[in-house]
Amino acid sequence: MNVISHHDLVVLLLGMATMLILSRIAAEFARSLKFPIVMGEILIGVVLGPTILGNLAPEVSAYMFPTSGNATIALNGITMVAVIMMLFVAGMEVQLPVVLKQGKAAVYTSFLSMLIPFLLGFGSAWYYPQWFAQSGEYRLLFALFFGTALSISALPVIARILIDMGLFKTKIGMIIIASAMFNDLLGWLIFSFILSSMKNVDSSYEFTHTIIYIVGFGLFMLTIGRKILDKIMPWMHQKLSWPGGVLSICLGICFLSAAFTESIGIHAILGAFIAGIAVGDSVHLKEKAREIIYQFVTNIFAPLFFVSIGLRVNFIENFNTSIVLLVLVVAYIGKVSGAFAGARLGGFNNKESLAIGFGMNARGAMEIILGTLALQAGLINETIFVALVIMAIVTSLTSGPMMRLFLEQSHFNTTNQVENN
Repeated sequence: MNVISHHDLVVLLLGMATMLILSRIAAEFARSLKFPIVMGEILIGVVLGPTILGNLAPEVSAYMFPTSGNATIALNGITMVAVIMMLFVAGMEVQLPVVLKQGKAAVYTSFLSMLIPFLLGFGSAWYYPQWFAQSGEYRLLFALFFGTALSISALPVIARILIDMGLFKTKIGMIIIASAMFNDLLGWLIFSFILSSMKNVDSSYEFTHTIIYIVGFGLFMLTIGRKILDKIMPWMHQKLSWPGGVLSICLGICFLSAAFTESIGIHAILGAFIAGIAVGDSVHLKEKAREIIYQFVTNIFAPLFFVSIGLRVNFIENFNTSIVLLVLVVAYIGKVSGAFAGARLGGFNNKESLAIGFGMNARGAMEIILGTLALQAGLINETIFVALVIMAIVTSLTSGPMMRLFLEQSHFNTTNQVENN
């Protein structure tokens, strides 16, 4: 049986300590500049990763953040748990009745913010594969993948940005979250179909069953499951120790839901997000319990995840300027224009629609996870992977400032605030 060695444990703890301390310093600096603190956390990852520290002090980088071994596996596991817990917290903040009341605005924004970037990405990759230095072996699958990669958003990044800016519980925030959830759900369904096609299995069979499972799970958790949790929550508060018992059960439900969606081929974060909605919707869940979970996750686990984004890739090796610029241009035009059009049809004005468009444009972890899986499957090369990661980071860093550019401060906290019922 493999066990983590003394050296591996030292490396793991040293790396986590460095990530937490430096990310907090950078986050506070970003906050002082009125930027989302996630910007500071991602940039610290770039500094600590192979791009800067790996070039300036390769021995230090290799020791603190090795690319293989038990310490690396453990850190990857911790960061994956971090993003799962972060989506659970984000789900707890969602007011399901408010999301459902968004009506045509959510439908239009969700649909067009998915369709337009998908068509633009698919068309450019299908008709001009030479632009991406891709071989013709998987031309159709690569075009489907690229369209999908440009269509999805990043629920963890978007949720963190909206929370930091005080926009999460606003009408605009609910529209963005609802649309991003739809984008990611449909995007992962398509991506699972692409991967199964490469494995030469009955992809249509797996795809159909995945849809059935995820729709059934979502309907159950947000209807029957939500009512069951609301009924047993008072018993949990009375019979279990406070606050440990309640927190343990809530996080246990989070991990069970995440495990289910991961097992059916949809990323674990969607299961955690749905579970968070079901748990957080209970009127019997004490506000103190919500606050404990929120502080624990957002100040410890979330920084580890966002810093880890910059640790995953060397932006110098396999960097192609023309491909990076191409991916950035196509990503910005497709997502922002699609979400803008949907929001305008949904009744928002131009500035609000642009804010929604840039809010939806944050890609972050989803692009990196999607790109990693595609790289491992041989669907894309290292150059495309680097371009996707850079696009993910750039869109994440610019999302908050661009939203702030189109929305006045008063709009954040007063005119567009959603009432709590």
